[in-house]
Amino acid sequence: MRTSVEQSIVAGCVGALRQAQELLERLGDQLYADAEALPIQSGVGGHLRHCLDFYQSFLSGVRERRVDYNRRGRDLLVERDRSFALFRIQITIEELLALAPYGDGTPLLVSLEDAPAESGWCESSVGRELQFLLSHTVHHYALIALLLRLRGFEPGREFGVAPSTLEHWKKEAACAR
Repeated sequence: MRTSVEQSIVAGCVGALRQAQELLERLGDQLYADAEALPIQSGVGGHLRHCLDFYQSFLSGVRERRVDYNRRGRDLLVERDRSFALFRIQITIEELLALAPYGDGTPLLVSLEDAPAESGWCESSVGRELQFLLSHTVHHYALIALLLRLRGFEPGREFGVAPSTLEHWKKEAACAR
């Protein structure tokens, strides 16, 4: 049985992925895949693919207790095909919800960036990596939100905003009443 902390970490990641599902349902294929005329190289699809790559690296590595974010799949179909991206998001959600055998304290080794193969691992845990994934996702969602707003599409006030900030906004609104 998962603790409430474990459930909330997984729920945070799942909630973020569901935000992407909702956004992609509203986006057209062109706006999703197009990266031309943008101030940065990647468009919405590129940022979302990058996030899903990190989730897949984590989910693949958790079984072996060795997570290597440098060995990402980089599936360009996710980047270019909105329908396929929706499919991959749903699979990722299902895999996250199936993490029950691994508590948030389950130890992991995580690869270090640009380190020699066997000496480049640091200790972490399932919970810590889930926290990282959520933070990483929110960061890229903020970039996606900016890109969409530059193109005249409103992703929604809460898209790309950290859960702690959303909670703060709720408390401020309650105090203002």
